[in-house]
Amino acid sequence: MDSVVDYEAVFAVLPVPFAVLTPDLTVVAVNNAYLEATNRTRADLLGRSIFTAFPANPAALEDPHAWGVEPLRASLERVVATGKPDTMPLVRNDIRTSDIPGTFQERYWSMINTPVLGPDGEVKLIVHRSQDVTRLLEQMRLIRGERGGAMESQIYAHVGELLDLNDRLKRAYREEQQTVSALHEAIEEQQRFLFDASHDLRNPIAGLLAEVEDALSDPQADPWRTLRTLHSNIERLNDIVADLLVLARLYTATPPTNELVDLARLVEEELQQHVPDAVVHTRLDQGVVVRASRIRLARVLANLVANAERHATSTIEIIVAAEPPDAVLEVIDDGPGVAPDEREKIFRRRYRAEESRRLDSGGSGLGLPIAREIAQGYGGDLYLADHPSGARFVMRLPLAV
Repeated sequence: MDSVVDYEAVFAVLPVPFAVLTPDLTVVAVNNAYLEATNRTRADLLGRSIFTAFPANPAALEDPHAWGVEPLRASLERVVATGKPDTMPLVRNDIRTSDIPGTFQERYWSMINTPVLGPDGEVKLIVHRSQDVTRLLEQMRLIRGERGGAMESQIYAHVGELLDLNDRLKRAYREEQQTVSALHEAIEEQQRFLFDASHDLRNPIAGLLAEVEDALSDPQADPWRTLRTLHSNIERLNDIVADLLVLARLYTATPPTNELVDLARLVEEELQQHVPDAVVHTRLDQGVVVRASRIRLARVLANLVANAERHATSTIEIIVAAEPPDAVLEVIDDGPGVAPDEREKIFRRRYRAEESRRLDSGGSGLGLPIAREIAQGYGGDLYLADHPSGARFVMRLPLAV
C-alpha cells in the first residue's frame, strides 16, 4: 500500500473553504470549496489580493451592521503583527455575482486566520478559513426581519463570547496537561534520584564491608592501612548523606531564618575551619552583605571550594565584590576548565563530566546542583563564566538593602 499522502489533493477537496495567503495578503493557494463559496476561479484569485474574492460593496456600507472588508484586513494584519490566530465570529463580506461592476450578493461569514510560522517565529503564510453562514442566518430570519440588525448584533456578541470561552477552556486544559506532565516528570526524577542515590550509598558501604572482611580474615593485616581505608569510605558516605539531607531540607523542611551575612567574613571563617590542600588566594571586599541563611551559603562555598580543589593544578582564587545591585562571590581554579557544552550540564543532578569521574570516581554529582538551587532560592544565580584558564564559578545574590 502506498503510504505517501498527496497533501495538495487533500487540500483541494476539503469541504471547508480555505485559502493560503502571503504576509502581504496575496493568494497563493485555494481549494475547490473556496472557489465555489466566492464564485471565483483560480485564475481570478491566484497571485492577487484576498480582496479580489471579497471586494468592497458600497451598498453594504449603508447598513450599520455591515462590516465590509476593513475588519478582514485588520484581522489579517493582526496575524502578521502578532504571529497568533485571529477569529472573526461573524462578518459581512459580499461577493460579486457576475462580471458586471456593482453587482453583489449579500454574504455572511465566520472566519479564522491562522499564521504559519518560520523557524525564527516570523509569519511565512496565513491560512484563511471562510465558512459561509448566510443560509443559517436567513433560516433564523435574522437578516431581513424587522429586528434583524439588533438580533444580528446580539448573535455576533454571543458567538464571540462562546469562542472566547472556548479559547479559555482550551488554554486551561493545556495548562492542566502541562501541570500533570510536570508532576509526572517530577515523580520520575525523584524515582531516578533515589535509585542513583542508593547506588552511591552502596559503594562506600561495600568498601567498608570489604575492608572489615579482609581484616577479619587476615590477622596479620596492617590495622593502620585498614583504618585509613575505612576512614576514607566513611568520609565519602558522610558527604553523600549530607548532600541528601541538604536536598531534603531544601524541599521539605522549614527554611532557616535569614540573616545579614557578610560574604568576606564568611569566606575567612570557612577557610579557617576547612583549609584546602591547594594554595588559596583571596580578594575580599569588606561590607558586601546579603540577606540569607549563613548555613546554606557556607554549604555553597564548601561545594565550590571542594570542586575547585578537586580540579585545581595548584591554586584556587576566591573573590568577593559588590556590583550593585548584586553581591558577587567567585571561586576560580587553575585546572583544565569546563568545555562550553558542559557548562549547563554540570548543574544537573547526578551529572558528572568525564574529568570529574576520573579525578573522583565516588562523587555524588549533587554538590553543584545544590549550590545553584540555594543561590536561586535567594533570588540569585550560580553559573560558569569565561576564564583564560581553569573554571570560574560566579554566584550573584541581591545586596542587602
